Amino acid sequence: MKRYARIRPRVAAAQAMAGAPSYVRQGSLEVRLARSFKEIKAAQKLRYKIFYEEMHAKPDWRMRMTKRDIDPYDTVCDHLLVIDHDRPKSKRIVGTYRLLRQEVAERNNGFYSAGEFDIKPLMSDKFKQQMGEGRQLLELGRSCVHKDYRANSTINMLWKGIAEYLKEHKIAYMFGCASFEGTNPEEFKEAFSYLYHNHLVPDDFHVKALDGQHIEMNNIGESELDVRMARRALPPLVKGYLRIGCFIGDGAVVDEQFGTTDVFILLPVERIAKRYSKHYDVGEMANDSTEAEAVEAVSS
Repeated sequence: MKRYARIRPRVAAAQAMAGAPSYVRQGSLEVRLARSFKEIKAAQKLRYKIFYEEMHAKPDWRMRMTKRDIDPYDTVCDHLLVIDHDRPKSKRIVGTYRLLRQEVAERNNGFYSAGEFDIKPLMSDKFKQQMGEGRQLLELGRSCVHKDYRANSTINMLWKGIAEYLKEHKIAYMFGCASFEGTNPEEFKEAFSYLYHNHLVPDDFHVKALDGQHIEMNNIGESELDVRMARRALPPLVKGYLRIGCFIGDGAVVDEQFGTTDVFILLPVERIAKRYSKHYDVGEMANDSTEAEAVEAVSS
């Protein structure tokens, strides 16, 4: 039986959440961190609706009973929310992103992605030097937006909020998994080969899928690859990350629970800040359909 950490209102944690800042406000929409355990549960309900009802994830008995996407990491992560204050109170959370800082992960059970990928190269002294003194990693996951809010403006607000969080916590790189919908890697061989030949992580921090789960990505030679067809096969989320300059890990992993095949994403933070921080001009992103579609492809 899978174990779950109960969300209990510990005094220190509750006080810290209650003081969470607001990052962005436009009209009735606000982007900020969760300020209560009740809001985290509401985010879990939104995740369930999208991952398990709209998409093809397989809930266990407790998730099915509670209609919540429950995960042990929820108790230690920050939860970035998009809130529509014009909606009924119980339905105000219309978007979410789960954020796990390195300093928090090291005090608890590590990173979620470590269950699929060998991320030890990112923990090396050499990589720490590259990040810079006092800077750290951030893992992103469990991203979703309500179907009525998958518009450029909402996605842009969400990423502005992430940009402010990155600066607040001195993040140098962020990473996570992006998903291809389906569990037959053969269907994605063109896309995987394109990613391998053009966006593979450098040798100095060569993250790769764990042995026993590793799905080969280098299936078609670079000279034989139809680049246009391969790019067309990429999920919107992956396209969005590539536009910002991400690296892709070596090897994919099939996630049977979510019905997806996952690739590893590593992104230098300065590329996010230049596009989304409120201290920069983000007007160019207002009509970026890639970003608006991206959340639809996110799973775990």
